[in-house]
Amino acid sequence: MIESIKGKNCFDVSTLREPYRIEGKKTLGYELAEQFEWNLPDIILYPTGGGTGLIGMWKAFQEMQELGWIDQRRPRMVAVQASGCAPIVQAFKNGRSSSTYWPEANTIASGIKVPKAIGDFLILKYIRKSNGCAVSVTDQEIRESILEIGKEEGILMCPEGAACWAALKRLRTQEWVTPRDRIVLFNTASGHKYSEIMAELYKH
Repeated sequence: MIESIKGKNCFDVSTLREPYRIEGKKTLGYELAEQFEWNLPDIILYPTGGGTGLIGMWKAFQEMQELGWIDQRRPRMVAVQASGCAPIVQAFKNGRSSSTYWPEANTIASGIKVPKAIGDFLILKYIRKSNGCAVSVTDQEIRESILEIGKEEGILMCPEGAACWAALKRLRTQEWVTPRDRIVLFNTASGHKYSEIMAELYKH
């Protein structure tokens, strides 16, 4: 991208190439803290492609602590990816501070199909600092989660949000989470944006 705009009257506004998106994403953290009455949840699962939301929330938590609105406690941050594109999960499991490019990325969750995030080192830093983790789920698990949430809650989840539900079920099986934990899952879009996928899932 950088090479393609050199010498042109252009400005790169892609994820983390400009300063404003992360400032906007901070509102996720502020609204979450307010809705939890300034006592943050225990665990946050976030569908992670470029990771701006996760990074932005962590920045918001730091600012709110400096303002005296919250204490030093932080949620365990969970980066959720699809198994067909999981560079953060791979780097986390291998103990690396940054990810490597994921070749031939493939998943129905296009919002998290990011082979190499610019801010991967920040995502990994905050996951570890929060005692969190990174989890990948299959497209089949995502499809099943879309149908399950639709049936049980009447919500048409986007694939990225459904990935978080699939990840939570796995973490519960592994006893990484408990029934006592206060957990937030982010559904970052509407299933209506994925009409072809939804038509296939609900055709019967």
